[in-house]
Amino acid sequence: MTRLAPADGMDELGRLIQQLDRGATAWELGTLAAALLVAFGICWLIGRNRRGESVWFGRALVDGLLFPLLALVFTYTAALVYGRFQTVPLLRIAVPVLLALAGIRLLARVFTLVFPRSALARLVERLFSWVAWIAAALWILGLLQPVLAEMEAIRFAFGKSEVSLLTILQGVLSSGLVMVLALWVSAALERKVLHEAVADLSLRKVASNAIRAVLLTVGFLFALSAVGVDLTALSVLGGALGVGLGFGLQKLAANYVSGFVILAERSLRIGDTVRVDNFEGIVADIKTRYTLIRSLGGRESVVPNELLITQRIENLSLADPRVLLSTDVAVSYDADVDQVRAILLEAARGAPRVMAEPGPGVQLVRFGADGLEFRLGFWIDDPQNGSGNVVSDVNIRVLKGLRAANIDIPYPQRVVHMAKAPGAG
Repeated sequence: MTRLAPADGMDELGRLIQQLDRGATAWELGTLAAALLVAFGICWLIGRNRRGESVWFGRALVDGLLFPLLALVFTYTAALVYGRFQTVPLLRIAVPVLLALAGIRLLARVFTLVFPRSALARLVERLFSWVAWIAAALWILGLLQPVLAEMEAIRFAFGKSEVSLLTILQGVLSSGLVMVLALWVSAALERKVLHEAVADLSLRKVASNAIRAVLLTVGFLFALSAVGVDLTALSVLGGALGVGLGFGLQKLAANYVSGFVILAERSLRIGDTVRVDNFEGIVADIKTRYTLIRSLGGRESVVPNELLITQRIENLSLADPRVLLSTDVAVSYDADVDQVRAILLEAARGAPRVMAEPGPGVQLVRFGADGLEFRLGFWIDDPQNGSGNVVSDVNIRVLKGLRAANIDIPYPQRVVHMAKAPGAG
């Protein structure tokens, strides 16, 4: 790209002011307006039938990447063509502004797509916006090249080698650009390819995580190579990292490996109802390090993935969603057993969520100290909606039925024998 630097002896801002005073910038304004209108027309023709938000078009055609990118191409082309015959200060000023706007739109739209509710992503977006607008202002004022030269003169010693501040900045920007492009490609593959090719949500998640990790790693290596970093030095870092994972970070590594195993084997899936260490809830999300389980009461449990691999986990949704529940009832010894059984069965059948097939059952389980003890068992097929509310509903119906039949629920009874003390009158 030809460098659009200001002429010697007069900066672009001063030239623009002179052109405005002379009234010679009317055709430049017309050219810039035409470039913007053509860019908007192309965006409208391509994206008028789009659905949802995208990186290219954003929410309203002009807040995506395509509009400032097309406007930049048209404006830069006009500046190159007309710049051979006369000065074009307004177009030269518009080029860095549109370039900064395109970079900001790319970062903002990709981060919105990949991290829709991340506060850190919004912070990075604002920081990059400040850097981009400052760079554009320095370019317009003719101060960008002197600033870059000063940054090149500032050097830092790392052992036997020296690295300039400009090289570090170029490395950060190139790595950031590669990261944004990798996130964009991975999000596009997940939305366009994996969403249609892979029906299972857990398998789709592990595939998208693997693709994103590979793209970020390869892109980061390319970015380091582009700024002149010797990649052979990373082998030493990789060896040290392997030793660290083997000793100090083995638990963390085990959780990450366990996460990929869970997603690959699909022993747990997002939406399953599970019981882990007496905590029952629905699997809300499976991360690479932990699994998030949310109970029906709103509480959330963060379970390390290694725990899900090494310990026994009850998956209530894996093969059969039907769950057997039970409640115990004690009645007096004077009660009719057949009548009690009929009342208990009717109470269970009247509950809305109790399954008719297999139907409820009643057992006389114990001759207790205070009365006859029955156990009422019944099945439900929607454990994700909770089990305590069903048991409560059945218990209320049992209590109403026993009271209506005048069957006593006995209180604890104890027999006290009074022994007469020796010599007592």
